[in-house]
Amino acid sequence: MSLLVPTSPDSVVSFNAIPRLLHLHILKVEIGGDAQTTDGTEPSHMHYENDENYFRGYEWWLMKEAKKRNPNITLISLPWAFPGWVGHGKNWPYDFPDITAAYVVNWILGAKQYHDLDIQYVGIWNERNYDSKYIKLLRYTLDKSGLDTVRIIASDSLWEPVVQSLLLDPELSRAVDVIGAHYPGTSSVKEALKTQKKLWSSEDYSTFNDEVGGGCWARILNQNYVNGLMTATISWNLVASYYKDLPFSRDGLMTAEEPWSGSYVVESPIWITAHTTQFTQPGWSYLHTVGHLAQGGSYVALTDGKGNLTVVIETMTRDHSVCIRPPLPPFNVTSQNATFHLQGSFASIKELQVWRSQFNFKTKKSSFFETLTPQKLFDGSFTLELAEDEVSTLTTMTTGQKGSYSDSPPSARFPKVYKDHFNVRNPPFSEAPDFAEQTGVFEYYINMTDPGPHVFTLRQVVTERPVTWAADADQTISVIGDYQWENLTVSCDVFMESMKAGGVFIAARVDKGGQSVRSAKGVFFWVFADGTYKVTNDLAGQTVLAEGLSGTRAYGWHTLSLTVEGQYASGLLNGYPLWKNAVVLTTKNGWAAIGTHSFELAQFDNFAVVAEY
Repeated sequence: MSLLVPTSPDSVVSFNAIPRLLHLHILKVEIGGDAQTTDGTEPSHMHYENDENYFRGYEWWLMKEAKKRNPNITLISLPWAFPGWVGHGKNWPYDFPDITAAYVVNWILGAKQYHDLDIQYVGIWNERNYDSKYIKLLRYTLDKSGLDTVRIIASDSLWEPVVQSLLLDPELSRAVDVIGAHYPGTSSVKEALKTQKKLWSSEDYSTFNDEVGGGCWARILNQNYVNGLMTATISWNLVASYYKDLPFSRDGLMTAEEPWSGSYVVESPIWITAHTTQFTQPGWSYLHTVGHLAQGGSYVALTDGKGNLTVVIETMTRDHSVCIRPPLPPFNVTSQNATFHLQGSFASIKELQVWRSQFNFKTKKSSFFETLTPQKLFDGSFTLELAEDEVSTLTTMTTGQKGSYSDSPPSARFPKVYKDHFNVRNPPFSEAPDFAEQTGVFEYYINMTDPGPHVFTLRQVVTERPVTWAADADQTISVIGDYQWENLTVSCDVFMESMKAGGVFIAARVDKGGQSVRSAKGVFFWVFADGTYKVTNDLAGQTVLAEGLSGTRAYGWHTLSLTVEGQYASGLLNGYPLWKNAVVLTTKNGWAAIGTHSFELAQFDNFAVVAEY
């Protein structure tokens, strides 16, 4: 998915706050594949077969920032999509498994060579088919490349059929270390236990991060182990940092969706995470004595094997802990007293530190991650009064800290007057701030052949359809701005690099992104290298509002300007009217956008918007 990158890494105060608050154990990142992966595209390290660049996108920066805050954080990588050359023109990455394996292993080697990042786990193909031959070859390629410590997760989808494949194929079983399931509803399958592999919920949560979302996260963090013996739970996503009108708005542990204002919100799931992650570490073990409380809720206990103990208790009621998926059956939770007895080596513990979060859905005055008076134990026992919708941690660890973060700047709408000349010699990221690619990849480019004003540009670089995860458009498109924009003028200098079939557009009122981008509507002003123009009401170019001759050609700069006012639209080419008063049939509002007619090279410069609120 795409991140709304800031103008500089230092401006992301939200990321600075996260690890100090909750001490994350795992960071799972996408191996960018130049294709749509929920809320945008991420660039590949190999756009083309003879191309390697390990500085594209934001994932390298994010991993390094995570390592600064927790040097022991576990790094996991997973492809959602692959560049088209990997599939040799087919939407399938397994016909040439040696090519796919080498492509993935190159990314892991690049992480170490260029960023000193050790990737500890790698997946197969997010929520898509796996191939046993490919998994075995990936294991062989990793080993041959000196990456024998990198473990394989399969298959980042459902429990089946990968569990049966592992049970029936000893060689495949030797290649795979972890079975990763997505949104398992806190349940695994009996056969999964027979494999004796680690069981993980390798993608979960994905829920609107209000307090019900916090309740969802509290419940599954405990019950994924209590019910399903899963020893890791990974939230999609870390931070909701994409335009809020894209799919799955605010489905992150916290929200930071306005890089132009710097505003962010530390949501309840952040504090719920801390109840587990501040008082345990990877390598700790769950005790077998975990389970459900008599009046509803659950408890888990973990130890480092050196005498430390952490107990996490949740009493989330059903309606206050619903996740986005799967459906949640009815259950009851009521307030209760619960007595815990510590035995064996823990019987000598005299005192436990106590941290508590209390959701209050009636008063809306919840309290999160508050430290309480330590709990005294008598003969290894203690009793707690547990109300509904609480999370409590009792632990021997004395290192707990609520932490603090700077006040967020106030929220603000996207600027109604906006310009980007892309004149950045050494950009901190390969992509321009505020643009959100929905198909294709748009990167900063130094145009060495242009001695004039267009040396620094933004270039669309994907030249063939990727092996997709979602239904990418047949055109490339990057959106920007305020989804509520209605009346506006968009202008941009454009440069086509395909002699005959080339085409580019600027657009307003674009209404869809993410996995629905193919059906996006809006006002699209196209010019083509064959000397024509077209105005359409849709990205697919099927509903034509105006068309004619433009005189545009490849390898020359042209300035496009599109004005939409009420139900009418007009366009300028190089400062002169080309068409006017086209009647806009649909979409009252939406983003501005730039893009190309196909997967083709094209450049953009001097992008500007003047909008009315």
